[in-house]
Amino acid sequence: MKKDFMFTSESVTEGHPDKLCDQISDAILDRFLLQDPYARITTECAVATGIVFIAARFESSASVDFTNIARQVIDEVGYEQKEFNGKTCSILTSLKELPTDEDRFFDERNLSDEEIERIPVRNQANVFGFACNQTYALMPLPIWLAHKIAKRLSEVRRQNLLSYLTPDGKTQVGVEYRNCRPYRIYSITVIASQNKASKPDLNQLRNDIREAVIQPIFQDEQIKPDSNTKIFINPDGPFIKGGPAVHSGLTGRKNAIDTYGEYAKHSGSALSGKDPIRIDRVGAYAARYAAKNIVAANLADECEVQLSYSIGLSRPVSIQVQTFGTGKISDEEITTLLEKHFDFRLAGIIKQFNLRFLPSLTKGGFYRKLATYGHVGRVDLDLPWEKTDKVGTF
Repeated sequence: MKKDFMFTSESVTEGHPDKLCDQISDAILDRFLLQDPYARITTECAVATGIVFIAARFESSASVDFTNIARQVIDEVGYEQKEFNGKTCSILTSLKELPTDEDRFFDERNLSDEEIERIPVRNQANVFGFACNQTYALMPLPIWLAHKIAKRLSEVRRQNLLSYLTPDGKTQVGVEYRNCRPYRIYSITVIASQNKASKPDLNQLRNDIREAVIQPIFQDEQIKPDSNTKIFINPDGPFIKGGPAVHSGLTGRKNAIDTYGEYAKHSGSALSGKDPIRIDRVGAYAARYAAKNIVAANLADECEVQLSYSIGLSRPVSIQVQTFGTGKISDEEITTLLEKHFDFRLAGIIKQFNLRFLPSLTKGGFYRKLATYGHVGRVDLDLPWEKTDKVGTF
């Protein structure tokens, strides 16, 4: 394994078309679960110039206005362009109501261990969780910084500090590692969209982004840009308007941004738009929970947990742990600890994280908030899989 290397990760703002689709999908999920915690729902979204397409399969007693939810999300994200906005865009839907399945009505809160054991997963999946001690959130530094810059880019637009910005934006951070530890900031890239090419000019935009976005982000960071850090702000010139009017979007196309910025493995499955019965979503949360507690307990500096599920079984058929040579005990011993102290069964995960009822307990919905700036490593949200409450059991 290389000890000295440079690694980059990217993030995007909530106005990026892919992330707009993720938010619409998860906002629909929130609305279903708010009315019917036992709803089964899978929804996907695509956007292009003036068009939103929603495909959903569901079984629920809830009454949900898909079109209205999509328009609300578009408005809240901030799209007011003539070419794309929540009032005039065309919305097409392909909806399929699933046959009634009595098995979905189990209440995991009241199930015995034997009953939890009898509830199988409905789809096969290989999911990954990762944690490392590069940041206090136990996330890799490149994706941590890329998210912070992207979020700040949106904040200065919403607060009218840089009122000429539009919702679409991208960031990328390159970190130089020495002896497998972050050493310096190698590069920072920000792509910011604006309403008009001449207001402001490119030089003014670049100065504004440096002062209002990049500099504040690094005030509290231990590693800061230095005189040799390469900073690129709209290196290809002005990015006008952005959003679906410029490039299309699709639910589930930003998995690396949702997880670990490619620093660690992630499942190929989308996370957004799926109810808690889907193990390819909730299993990824359980794997992160396990990996984070291992690192928080100082059993390893880095930990990757892989869970493999097969249809018809309640437990993963395989639990794999990789600590990349940083473990204080062997990977096999850590695997044994996970099998003893963590419940990776579907109903067990739903029960521990209260996944069906979080939308009704969280103001403004729950799952939509995960659709931007990561499903893991969030310090701005009280996520059950980010807790380190298992540390004392090791």
